[in-house]
Amino acid sequence: MGNKLRSLIKKLGKSLLLLGLVLTLSLSQADRADAAFSGGRMGGGSFRSPSRSAPRTYAPRGGYGGGYGGGYGDGYGGGFGFPFLLPFFGFGGGFGGLFSILIFIAVANFLVQNVRRITGGNEEGGLGGEITGGNSSISVAKVQVGLLASARDLQPELNKLALSADTSTAAGRSQVLQETTLALLRHPEYWAYGTTDSQKTNLVTAEAKFNQLALGERSKFSAETLSNVNAQIREAAAKPTLGSTGELANLSTTPGEYIVVTLIVGAEGKLELPKINGAEDLQQAIRQIGSVGSDRLLAVEILWTPQATGDTLSADDVMANYPDFKIL
Repeated sequence: MGNKLRSLIKKLGKSLLLLGLVLTLSLSQADRADAAFSGGRMGGGSFRSPSRSAPRTYAPRGGYGGGYGGGYGDGYGGGFGFPFLLPFFGFGGGFGGLFSILIFIAVANFLVQNVRRITGGNEEGGLGGEITGGNSSISVAKVQVGLLASARDLQPELNKLALSADTSTAAGRSQVLQETTLALLRHPEYWAYGTTDSQKTNLVTAEAKFNQLALGERSKFSAETLSNVNAQIREAAAKPTLGSTGELANLSTTPGEYIVVTLIVGAEGKLELPKINGAEDLQQAIRQIGSVGSDRLLAVEILWTPQATGDTLSADDVMANYPDFKIL
């Protein structure tokens, strides 16, 4: 009888323990839902050349065009025509020394074009050409900064920029990127966390990688309360955050507040960012991503949270939503 009672108590204890764990997890998730925060967003662009609307093809400059009939050129600049071969077989030998010079030029040009093709001269513009749409080198990079909320001037600065910037042009998007990086560089004393990510890919997959990064960050917001994307400005009111008692939380006095700013860039060419091990690495990364010119900048997303006045981002929120952050 005693053994049965002990067994029953043990089973009951396990059940109560399991029930307690379920309730704890449920309540913690409810608290996390109450701790939702607002976000701002600006940027735009597309994964085409900023200065060209048509697909780009490799077309090296120079080369001998040879208007002597059907050439053997393969699209890499003119080759040489069939009549140039005749003197080698005893035809047209009386054309003299000038024709021999032309033959030499044509053969030399043929060799140069093949060397260019074999050595990959068409990568990133090659030897005077343009890059092909499918094989062009594209970098997708992200810099993320967690700042102490003492840097309160940063939020109004980003809000003002989002409301006034022309994000429908490459020059406007470049200005948005530069102004944001300048705003971050003006507040190094408030930097608390940082992380970077840079990937080199081609034009075919770059847009998917860019969208993946952007959507991952946007999904962390409870609402995008201010956005300016491709010159489409939208504003929305943030939902009030409730405290544990069900009343409006006094967010302005909540300790441990943070601001997180994310910069995501798609750019032509190489853009390798340093891994973050300290404030100097973060400063270098911000400068690098901010220096991408409008001629290389394909697309940009700048995101910041919280955006709405009075909203807060606690230390727990940072730990839960930004696990890749490195402490500076």
